Formats: sequence, C-alpha cells, structure tokens
Amino acid sequence: MKRTTARRTGAAVAGGLAFALALTACSGNDLGGGGDDGGDDGGGDAACEDYADYGTFDGEEVTILSSIREQEADQMEDTFVDFEECTGIDVVHNGIGEFETQVVVQAEGGNAPNLAIIPQPGLLARLVNDGYILEPSEQTVANAQEGWTEEWLNYGTVDGTFYAAPLMASVKSFVWYSPTAFAENGYEVPTTWDELIALSDQIVADHGGDGVVKPWCAGIESGGATGWPATDFIEDMVLREAGPDVYDQWVSHEIPFNDPQILAATERAGSILRNEDYVNGGIGDSRSIATTSFNDGGLPILEGNCFMYRMASFYEAQWPEGTDVSPEGDAFAFYLPGDDADSKPLLTAGEFVGAFDDNEATQAVQAFMASGEWANIRVTIGGVTSANNAVDPANASSDVLRLAIELLQDPDAVARFDGSDLMPSAVGAGSFWTGMTEWIDGAETQTVLDQIEASWPAS
Repeated sequence: MKRTTARRTGAAVAGGLAFALALTACSGNDLGGGGDDGGDDGGGDAACEDYADYGTFDGEEVTILSSIREQEADQMEDTFVDFEECTGIDVVHNGIGEFETQVVVQAEGGNAPNLAIIPQPGLLARLVNDGYILEPSEQTVANAQEGWTEEWLNYGTVDGTFYAAPLMASVKSFVWYSPTAFAENGYEVPTTWDELIALSDQIVADHGGDGVVKPWCAGIESGGATGWPATDFIEDMVLREAGPDVYDQWVSHEIPFNDPQILAATERAGSILRNEDYVNGGIGDSRSIATTSFNDGGLPILEGNCFMYRMASFYEAQWPEGTDVSPEGDAFAFYLPGDDADSKPLLTAGEFVGAFDDNEATQAVQAFMASGEWANIRVTIGGVTSANNAVDPANASSDVLRLAIELLQDPDAVARFDGSDLMPSAVGAGSFWTGMTEWIDGAETQTVLDQIEASWPAS
C-alpha cells in the first residue's frame, strides 16, 4: 500500500535497544549473502562475521527515501545498527509524507536518493520506464529468490526484468474491534458477509438511538494520498463480489474500471461507508470519513462510539500506548468475511527497494534489505509483517501480526496484491484516490467510476 504516514508502525514495542558490537570481527570486500537467515532480536548481539560478505565501506553513506515516518522509521533504522557498525556504511533514511510525488521530482531533478522504498509496483514501473531505477546486483537477486515466492518477485519485475526486491508485506483484509466491547454486548465475530451485515444492524438496533454510537468508524484522509483506505475497501469488495479472476482483469484493464461488476462491488462498499446508520461513530456523518485521518479512524472503538474499523494489519501501531491488543483485550482484529465461511479472499500489500545507482555501498544495503536475515530482524523489532518465507512467525510482536504472517505464507490462500498499487500510477495513486474521496463526499457512484475509467492511460 501506500506509505504516506506511519501506517505500518509497530505498537508500543521495545523502545531503546542496547547495541554492543566487536568491530574487529568485520572483514571482506565483496557483496554476498546475508548470513544466517534465522531470527535476530533487532540488533546488538550479532557478530560481525554475519555481515562480512557485504564488504567494508569506511565512512560511505547510503540514503534511503520512503514514506515511512515516526515510530516505524525509528524501528526500521534499528535494523541497520549492526550492519552499519560492521560494514562502515552510514545508512541515512528520510521518510516524507508526499513520497509518491517527491521521489519522481527528485529523480527528475537529478537529486535521487541511493535507494527508495516504493510501495506501488505501478510507481516502480514508471521509475523504471523513465530510466531511473537500475537492475540490482546478483546478490540482491539471490537473496530475494531465497525467501520470496515467484508471485512476490513478479511484483518487483517490469517487462520481464527484476528490479526491486520485496521488503515488507501486510494483510489488508482485517476488521479491528474491541473484544471487551463485543463480550459486554453479547456480540460474536462474524464469519460470513451476511453475518457481518446482521451484526451491523444489531448494533444499530442496540445503540443507534443517540446518533453517536455506530457500528462502523472510518477515515481516509492521508495527506497527498487521501483516499487510499477507500480504494482498499473497494478492492476487498471486488474480490468478494466478483472473485479473483475478475479482480485480475480489472487491475490489468482487461475489463474497464466502470464495468458493472466493479459498480456492484463499489455499491457493496457503499452499503457500509455511505450508510448514515452505520458510520461514522464518534466522529460525524458519512462525509466526515473524507476528513478523518486513517490513523485516527479506529480510535472511537476505545471510547465505545463505534464497534468496527476495516483496516490492515499495520493499524496495530495506531492504538495508544497501553492499549491491550489481544484476543480478550481492548482491541484486536478479525478477518473481513467472505460470502461464506469457506471463502477467504485475501488482499495484501507490500513495498519494494529500488536503486537509483549501482555504487557498491548502495548494492550492499539493497542486498541486505532483500535478505531473510533483515526480514527476521525487522519482524522481531515489532509492528510489521513479512511474506518472506525465511521469517519465523514466532518472531512477530503480536497475535494479529502472527496471524497475518501465517496468512501471507499460506500457499493455498486466494491472495491478491493491492489493486491500486498495481495499476498505472496516474490511476492507482491518482484518479482512484481522488475519485474515492469524491465518492465518500457524495458523488454518484457511476459518475466516479466513469471518470476513473476515462483517466486510464492510453498506453
């Protein structure tokens, strides 16, 4: 997905980490494998021999641009502590809120970073086709192939050439709720779409009198990427309304954006997001969704003003410090049901590390970030998930994230990548976002879909 804020940060996970390293163990000058792909505790206790094959680069700096900010940025930077000490590379990360625009501006202006963490394959394709992203080193390719499935590697491939290894991944088909509030009200987690709607109606009947408490709360405001949470909702509905084959045809534009099946899926989403009886608990009417930050959208659950919030696994980070995120606690998540209990389509997202130059230090950092070792370090630090098969789900920092990793690694899952991230960036990171914002604000569904279809690039 789109990383325009700290959207996948960890919950209040270990603050400070103490790191002690023996620099004398570092050696070697060739790029190589990431060493042992087993779990790590986030830095500080790995011997430098684990990093020797990446080489030594005294005082060299490698810059990374991303949309990762706040706590998640701090956690990501912790993954490089041992690597920096042992290789001599200073990894400098800059997380910005207008990433999708600024990475293009910087590349066009000759001021590109060494590496960028790109959340949309569509944007990656644009940067590749414009000649900015270069092919990675052989070791980056080898590390990526060791842990990631062919499907995930294909997301980092443009016109048959591999350019960017996956970094992290998330499950989007989740609904956040309060197990405590459900228990107090006698509500059960729904396992089908009809049960989900019946539960929503029951909450209206039980709590709808004062006009404040609603079944659902929502927020799609996200700075320059406002609208992306609504696109996620639509994508989940396309998978449920029309199925994965139609989803693939829609994403690749084999059927038009305004196909009747997509209209039906959008209207299914609207049965929640534009239903004044259902939204926006503790915040306002349905139009308030457009001006409510996705970070804050689910917080009324803790105040008893709403009961459910559809948002990805990374939302765990947004709960205030001290929130009991557990199956019996203040907040937890359940799978967004399919039409029947056996149907479990899964919407996923991820991000990919692309290089703007082929400097050896840049290649060393890119290769490390492609490794199972880096993935285990990052997952252990907390707050994120990965589809890298080298990751041990036991390293995840919560039950929700363990569940997400297990779903991501399930070879039988009917999983599809975030559709807007796969579409041409003019649509997926442009007209789809803005169109959904207008739709939430009351625009007619068919008109919005027609406008997005008209915006699809001719070639």
